[in-house]
Amino acid sequence: MQLALFDLDNTLIAGDSDYSWGEFLVGVGKVDPEVYRAANERFYADYRRGQLDIHAYLRFALAPLAAAEPAELEALRERFMAEVIAPLWLPGAERLVLSHRERGHRPVIVTATNRFVVEPICLRLGIPDIIATEPEMVGGRYTGRVIGEPSFGPGKLSRVRLWLTDQGLTLDNSHFYSDSINDLPLLEAVAHPVAVDPDQALRAIARERGWPVISLRDR
Repeated sequence: MQLALFDLDNTLIAGDSDYSWGEFLVGVGKVDPEVYRAANERFYADYRRGQLDIHAYLRFALAPLAAAEPAELEALRERFMAEVIAPLWLPGAERLVLSHRERGHRPVIVTATNRFVVEPICLRLGIPDIIATEPEMVGGRYTGRVIGEPSFGPGKLSRVRLWLTDQGLTLDNSHFYSDSINDLPLLEAVAHPVAVDPDQALRAIARERGWPVISLRDR
């Protein structure tokens, strides 16, 4: 089966769900506003430059999950979806996913953001196949640790390859859509890489290599 792989943040939605979740936690008073916001901004700037220390970031980003009761987290995530994610929705992204379905392709979201944050977003897009960073749970609570390799940078490609083996599939003639230079390893591994509203570094590489550059913000 031919695959259509999609990054999520700033690709299928008009923002970064991981960064936005941090800002949401500040807004609802679940974290220290000054300390947490400063760190969230610093990590996001590192990400945009392609210099993120993913392990340091995940220790920071997953700590609030470990500090909260599961029921409270579910309620917060519902608010987050309604108040933060809904305004970031891109009809053009839904149409793109549908166009691949109509061609018989299997859509898969491959994201560095943790599954707790992204799963309801992916399911709203109608995509149950999700390769994400996996936060550890023990006894029904998050621990603040990660299971396996984070789905980031080269790790995104590694995680895709593990998933392909499990599914009995290959990357033959596959597509991958992304906005970020951090996704270059996976973009280079597919037959049809597409830069979507790309950052400056990815835009330059896409132009150099003749990859399509598209926008989902004006559709």
